[in-house]
Formats: sequence, structure tokens, C-alpha cells
Amino acid sequence: MSFVTDHVSKVDGQLDALQLQKQASIPSSPELRSASDETHEASDASGTSQGSSDLTQILRLQAAIRTLSTASSSRALLRPDAIWATLNQTLGVSLSNSEESTVNSTQMQELEWLLVSKAAAQTYGIILNVLLEQTIPLSNEIGYWDQVLGSYRYTGLYTVQTSPRRLWYWANDIYSDAWQRLQNGRSASEHDEEAILLSVSDRWRKFYGLIKDSVRDRSLADLQSKFLSPLTMSRLEARLKRSHLKRLREMSASGLGILMDEGMIFDADEEAPVGTKDPTNSKEEWRSVVSKSVSLMEMVLQNIHSLELGAGEFEETVFMSVDDDSQPPQHDSMESQSVTRVVRLASRLQGILRIHMPTHITNSTELATEYGRPSRLVRYWLPGLAFFFSSSTLLRVLVHRKAEIMNWIRDFGTTSIDFWNNWVIEPMKKVIRTIRHDKDSEIAIMSRESLKGDRDSLERMVVDFARDNPNTSTGLPLTDSEILVVRAKVREGDLTPVLRAYEKDLRKPFMGTIKGDLIRALLIQVQKTKVDVELAVSGIDALLKSQELVFGFVGLAPGILISLSLSRWLGDVFAGRRGKVQGRKQGSMIRILRNIDRILSGSTPSESGMLSYKDHGMLLCEVHILRQKAQRVLPGEIYSEFLEEVNDLVDLRTGVESQTRVVERIRWAYSKWLR
Repeated sequence: MSFVTDHVSKVDGQLDALQLQKQASIPSSPELRSASDETHEASDASGTSQGSSDLTQILRLQAAIRTLSTASSSRALLRPDAIWATLNQTLGVSLSNSEESTVNSTQMQELEWLLVSKAAAQTYGIILNVLLEQTIPLSNEIGYWDQVLGSYRYTGLYTVQTSPRRLWYWANDIYSDAWQRLQNGRSASEHDEEAILLSVSDRWRKFYGLIKDSVRDRSLADLQSKFLSPLTMSRLEARLKRSHLKRLREMSASGLGILMDEGMIFDADEEAPVGTKDPTNSKEEWRSVVSKSVSLMEMVLQNIHSLELGAGEFEETVFMSVDDDSQPPQHDSMESQSVTRVVRLASRLQGILRIHMPTHITNSTELATEYGRPSRLVRYWLPGLAFFFSSSTLLRVLVHRKAEIMNWIRDFGTTSIDFWNNWVIEPMKKVIRTIRHDKDSEIAIMSRESLKGDRDSLERMVVDFARDNPNTSTGLPLTDSEILVVRAKVREGDLTPVLRAYEKDLRKPFMGTIKGDLIRALLIQVQKTKVDVELAVSGIDALLKSQELVFGFVGLAPGILISLSLSRWLGDVFAGRRGKVQGRKQGSMIRILRNIDRILSGSTPSESGMLSYKDHGMLLCEVHILRQKAQRVLPGEIYSEFLEEVNDLVDLRTGVESQTRVVERIRWAYSKWLR
């Protein structure tokens, strides 16, 4: 919703409040009840009556009023065709039956006036929207010319872009001048026999000579402009178009400010108690307000495109025309004057909807096109021409490299799929299995049963060696308790029986080798070394198992990081760079506040401290854009509070100083969303 919608809803509510005050002042309507009773009696007797027709017309008027009310429609503003059709269908039948009415004519007139007032409020909102939509883009067009004038590089680019158009205008002038000279020569030589007998080649030669003369004369006529470079001429053209656009924006803003400040302004209060104001005085007051507002809308649309006038002269012209138009005819009675005013207002509203508004839109579009930036064809003809001439080469390359391009595309797709499966999906599955303590997911350098088997083998080897080589001091075989002690020492890594026998055999290595005890002791020590190595590896394996989830995430991290980076890049490219767009929205809000501050600080307030119509219109345009930007940036509750600040900002009655303080309050109160 924009401030136009809010304002039209407020005007509609004021009209409803005025109507409620009138209804409260009339305790009953006996004529309507008697007509209704007579309608039932006559319909039972003859099937038709005049009272039934009047009651039907009242119901039709009430239905049309509900159609034009903002509260009874999902759209606050109706289409112009719907408003025109409602006026044409309802008031046409009402006025044709007004002379034969037997019901209270005052009530009928009140409904007709309310209908016209509702239609005027709808038309008022449509015109405000049209002025807004046509004034706001002019700032972008003015910014384009500022960019062209701000740099010689852009001026040169504009000169190159518009060079074909300049050449076309020059050639067209030359051709028109040569053709005019040829026609003059033909008319002068109609009776010349030699001219009649000229061949086709001689005629073309003569026409070519006329073209050379036109070019020479044209060059002499444009001799003064040759002292100016093409860049200077382009800058002069840009300045001229920018000045016309600024004048058009000022006129549109002035018209918007006039309609907002002077149109549809009632003294009724929607929240005031019913019946607290004299309805007799308020009736003529709100009727005159509606009449003046319709005249104001018509005069604004008729004079807004007079660019030769300044904003001040435009305002004076509009108000003088409204004052001349507001004098009612005096030769008729009050009742006939009321009917005549309703008919005239309805006719003028239909003329505004069907004639003045389409004409205004057409003229505004033509002026914006004439003085605005060049069309896309003019701006992009050079890249388009380059692409056109290089298209055959590009097509030839694509055709000759079709197989390679298809292989590149296929390899790219396969690589992307393999990367996704091998570096994202599989590591993610492993991490999930690790979290679930899946046995297959455990990291292991060696198998679980390898160390246990080697330790049992070493234990058996040492026990067997101790049995075969008992203690030499006693010479008796080992008992079971001694074997258990040996087993316990082997589990702790103690190989004392083997080492003693090994030391003994080293004294006589040759005999130990022949008996085999030395070699056996060496092999047992080799097995002991293997077990020690496996114990160390087992410790490393336990450390890896304790950090298995960490290693899983480390393996998953590269794929996730690459995928996120790629998705963010693609999101920035194809989704309009959402993050940067959000930053640009916030930056644009700051620039809009800067424009509002410039309007307020650079304005010339009236004696009462209020803005002029032109400055108020410019302020309304900036506030309209600010509301649209804020709706996309601010949260819901914050946006509702922001609307209160905006309403204070556009309130003309508070004065320029108060509006400036509102701008400062917006800056510090909503700085979190403006950064």
C-alpha cells in the first residue's frame, strides 16, 4: 500500500462520516416507508407502481455506492473503466426518473451526491497514482543525463550511439532539399523541349548535381556549428533535454502537491461522535469541496504539460481556472441547481476518466520519450552490429567443434556427479556411521585379532622353551604354578627364561647352534619384537579411533566448502545477488533520506512555515519510494512504526522544522536497518 491508498481510504471514511451525520439528523423517513407500503399494496393490486421504481432506484444507488467504497473492495482503487461504467449506468437511470419520483427527493439527491463524491475520490486516487508513476521515473532519466554530462567518456559514448541518427537526419534534410529543387526545376521546365527530351541518365546526373549543391549549401549554413566539436554538441543536447525533464518533473510534482493539499479536504472527523456537527452547514461544505476537487483535477490535467510555464505560473493558472469555474448558475431554483450540479460533476468525471486522463498519459509518455534517454536500439546498436557480423564465425566454430563441446559438457557433468558422490555423499555416510558406532566405520591400521594371536603364540613359545629347558640348579621339570608365573611374566613382556638360555648358549654358540636352543631363542626374540611393534601400532590405532569423528568431518569439509562456495556463487549470479541487493536497498534508503533532507533544507517555506506545492510533491515522490524500500527491509512490527514516522513526515501542517526533525528521528531510530 502507498500513501495514495491511505489518503483515499481516509477521504472515503470522511464521506461515510458525513453521511452518518446526515442520517442521524433525520429521525425517520416516513415518505420512504409510505412509499414502501404503497408499493406492496399496489403490487398486490396491479403488479406495478411508481413507488416500486423509486425504491429500486434507491437500492441501485446504494449498491453503486458500496461498489465505489474502499472498505467494500479488495482493491482500494478501481479501474477507470469501472468507475465510468458505474456513473453511466446508475446516474443515467436516476436522472431520467427524477421528475416522476414520488419518494423523498432529498434522500435521492443525497445518494446521488454521495455516489458522485465516491467516484470523485476514486478518480482523485487514480490521478495521484498516475502522477506518481510518471514523476518518479523522471529522476532516473535526469540521472542518465547527469552521467552523460559528468564524464567525457560517457559523452563520447553517447555521441557514438547517436551518430547514426544524426547522419540519418542530415541525409534526410539533404534529400528533402534536393527533391524540392528538382520539383522546382520540373515546374520551371515544363515548356522547355530540351528538358523534356533528356534521357534517364541525364536526369539522374542532374539529380546528383542537385544533391551536391544541397550538401554544399548545407555545409555553408552549418559553418558556425562546425566550430563546435561533436562532443560539445552532444553536451548541449544533453543539457537541453535535462532541463526539459527537470521542468516536467517540477510541473508534475507541483500538480501532485496541489491535489494533495487542496483536493478532497473535508473537516469531518471519522472518529467524532455522530451528530456533533450541524448537517445543514456541512452538506453544502462537502458538496463545494467535491465540486472544487473535480475542477482542480481537470485543470491540473489540462495545464500540467505546459512546459513553457514555470511551477508558480502553473499554480496560478490552475487556481484562477478553478475560481472561474466554481461560480454556480443563479437562474434556477436550489433543487434544480443541485440536480444540475450532480449531472455536471458526473459528466466532468466521465470526461476526466475517458478524455483528460488518457490524453495526459499519452502526452507524458511522449515527453518522457522525447527528452529521456535514447532507446535500447540507439544505445546498443554497436554491440548488436558487432555480434551480427561475428555470428557467422561463432556459428562456424560451434559447428566444427560440436563433438568437442559435447564432450566438454559430458565430462563436466560426470565430474560434477562424481565429485558430489565421492566427496560429499560418501564422507557424509561415513560420518553418520561413526556417530551410530557402526563397526564397519572404525578406522584401523591393523586387524583386531592380529595382536591377540601373536601374543598367544609368543606365550606358548616361551612356555614350551621353559619346559624344554628347566632350571639347571634343580634339573626338575616346571610345575604348574611355575608355568603360570612364566605366562604372567610373558604377558608383561618378561622373557627371563629365554634370555638366560640365550646368554648361556652364547658362551658356546657352536654347541648351542647344533642343539638348536640358540636359534630357537633368537626366533622367540624375533616374535617378541613383532609383538612389541604390534603393541605400538595398537596404541596409534586406539588414538585414531578416539578421533574418528574428527577425521570424518575433515574428510567431509573440502566437499562441503566447495559445494557451498559454488552454490553461493551461483546464487549471486542467477538469484540477483541477494546479499548485495539487500545492501543496495539499504543504501538506497539512505540516499532517499538524503534527498528528503535536501528537499526540506532547500525549500522556501511560506509564512506559516509550510512547504510549497512543488516541494511537497517532490517530498511525496521520495516518501513513496522510501515506503516501498522499507517494506522489503524492515520487519513487520518495525514497518508499522515506520509508517507512523512517514505519516508525520508528509503532514504539511506540522511545518518544515518538524518534518526535518522527523527525518533525523528516522535516521537514528532505524539506523540498524539502514547500515
